[in-house]
Amino acid sequence: MSLRLGVVGAGQFAGQFAALFHAHPGVETVHVTDLLPERARQLADDERLAGTFSSYEQMLASPEIDAVAIFTQRWTHGPLVLQALEAGKHVYSAVPMAISECEIRDIVEAVAATGLVYMMGETSYYNPATVFARQKRAEGAFGRLFYAEGDYVHDMDLGFYEAYRYSGGENWRATASYPPLLYPTHSIGGVLGAWPSHAVSVSAIGVRDTRGDGVFDRSTSQFGNDFSNATALFELADGGSMRINEFRRVGYPSHLRESRFRFFGTEGSFEQLATVSMWQTKDGVHDVSELIDSRPSLSPDDPSLAHVDPALRAAFVSGYAAVHDASRIPEQLRGLHNGHEGSHHFLVDDFVRAVQANTLPTVNAWVAARFTLPGVIAHESANAGGERFAVPDLGDAPSAASVPAGGVGASS
Repeated sequence: MSLRLGVVGAGQFAGQFAALFHAHPGVETVHVTDLLPERARQLADDERLAGTFSSYEQMLASPEIDAVAIFTQRWTHGPLVLQALEAGKHVYSAVPMAISECEIRDIVEAVAATGLVYMMGETSYYNPATVFARQKRAEGAFGRLFYAEGDYVHDMDLGFYEAYRYSGGENWRATASYPPLLYPTHSIGGVLGAWPSHAVSVSAIGVRDTRGDGVFDRSTSQFGNDFSNATALFELADGGSMRINEFRRVGYPSHLRESRFRFFGTEGSFEQLATVSMWQTKDGVHDVSELIDSRPSLSPDDPSLAHVDPALRAAFVSGYAAVHDASRIPEQLRGLHNGHEGSHHFLVDDFVRAVQANTLPTVNAWVAARFTLPGVIAHESANAGGERFAVPDLGDAPSAASVPAGGVGASS
């Protein structure tokens, strides 16, 4: 089955994925729609896509579209996903899944009722640190995992102001105040993508912003939010614990590594900083940075590769980390832009494979709920002064065995 895809939203992030979907051999055509028609036309022209639709509704009504890939503003995903599922379309959605418990439940129920493919494009599932930790857990090298940390440390000054101005227009400050814990999947997903458990309770603390530039200001915020940084401590179902940081005012080089992780087990542990990654046991410390650091895409004949170990050369050429198992990635994607530490190619391939085979993708609706809903409840806890709240769980996916193969240990 060749997939006919509609891209929803023609913003800065959408273009990267439109190019990858367009290049994938399992995709026949790619169309695009945007609230600003000129942006849709520009993206279609730039990437030589099949064409545009004048509205989302027109796209959903078209028999030429089998699936949609949603790249709109983060608080709009839930309603747009439900609309697509009701129209009989498979859905790839940028993160987060949705911003309320009700929307998340409705999506899971709609996927279960329709049998359509839903996938949330959480990049941290293929973050090299998560892939490495997933492999170590599968080997039993951690012993019993009992504690992990996931940090999404992306300062507003490092790209977010420009992004919100681009997407929000004159009223951009109202949306730039988006609550950090309602964008939790890069941190939570990186932990639970390697540790197959789920949150059962949370206590969270929000740090009120003091910069005074009209962002994270309750008087202007569409979300009534003045937290720029937040920390949440979760109890997990297997008796362990997980701490999550979502920071938007932070002296940290997020352009080098915006997500970082730590895992502690009874026999081994793994820790990251901005430029180094360490595997540790009771016997000593091992620098595993060379396995985990992703590389910019380089031409195969780039002179800088002359002295690179041949085993690592493919990672440099295609933007992967050495720990990635890229053997499943179609040749047509190699060398194309591959963002978020080498994850984009895997996400696109996961979705196309899942639709073609009618199987569950890696980050299916049930997994996505476990990556997203804990943050929604954590934000409620922060607004309640850190009161401990139960985190609802929507259960396991119907058949985990049908998840397509992914990176190292992807289905473990």
